[in-house]
Amino acid sequence: MNVFRLRRRGATCSALLALAATVVPVPASAADAYPSRAVRMIIPFAAGGGADAVARLLGNGLAERLGQPVIADNRSGAGGIIGVEAGARAAPDGQTLTFVPSSFTMQPALRKLPYDPLRSFVPIARVGKGEYVLAINPSVPAKTVKEFIAHAKRNPGKLLFATAGAGSTAHLFIELFKLRAGIDLTVVHFKGGGQQVTDVLGGHTHGTMLSLPAVRPHILSGDLRGLATASLERSPAFDGMPTLHESGLPGFEAIVWWGVLAPAGTPVSITGRLEREMKAVLSLAETRKAFASQGVEPDFQDGATFRAFLAKEIAAWTEVVKKAGIELQ
Repeated sequence: MNVFRLRRRGATCSALLALAATVVPVPASAADAYPSRAVRMIIPFAAGGGADAVARLLGNGLAERLGQPVIADNRSGAGGIIGVEAGARAAPDGQTLTFVPSSFTMQPALRKLPYDPLRSFVPIARVGKGEYVLAINPSVPAKTVKEFIAHAKRNPGKLLFATAGAGSTAHLFIELFKLRAGIDLTVVHFKGGGQQVTDVLGGHTHGTMLSLPAVRPHILSGDLRGLATASLERSPAFDGMPTLHESGLPGFEAIVWWGVLAPAGTPVSITGRLEREMKAVLSLAETRKAFASQGVEPDFQDGATFRAFLAKEIAAWTEVVKKAGIELQ
């Protein structure tokens, strides 16, 4: 486990001490006393991945505002389920938080879980989002989404699309694309994003859907051809690249997002403070710059809005899995 940096500004601390000397002491509420020690943030994936990087950047700013270290606890395994279960079982005192990516709302559609994604947690905030890109090997005779769909319809089942694993975000995004486009692609699963990219670059598979940071260098170099982004608005990272929404699939949106949860039963005074502090961290120019370096856009949603979003996403992915007939072995 690694401790996020905790920076203290001497001038700010001195000013606060001077102010405290003039204020009549009052009994501390739960929020005032919180946190009494280091806060643990469970990250249900291995260190070094996209979710881990975003969590650590958020943790840096949160530690400064809380006045306590925020400890990164990477607990990978079972597609994130092991770490999320640990977060659900933690004491509801705000000392343990769980950082979740978009796959959190996909898992309920794919398998029986040892926790309830809505009832076992209190959503605190959604903190960021990132774009996915539909990319193909240049050997595929298509330069636009419409040309690719037409080519796929002429060759049903012959085009191979790579994923980072069965049940992964890329897998379900591809299945959604297949449904919306009305095409038959053969999905090939690998054991991680690295193998997924390598195989498409080598031309062994014909295309994929991948996060912007992972695919952008290969598109700019010409080793892959980016056809469209999967968000509703065009990405500033690509000059002129259209969205799937603009390319004949109206309303198509498949983004990766990240959020923070607390165990069910955590006092409102604590979750409310965490929500406010995270909003403040995301508004900082240094946070926005750090997120941008990871291809992530700060995207704050308060706890109530985030809860409604989670419920909607779970329902939507359940429908995709049902229509696609996905069954994990």
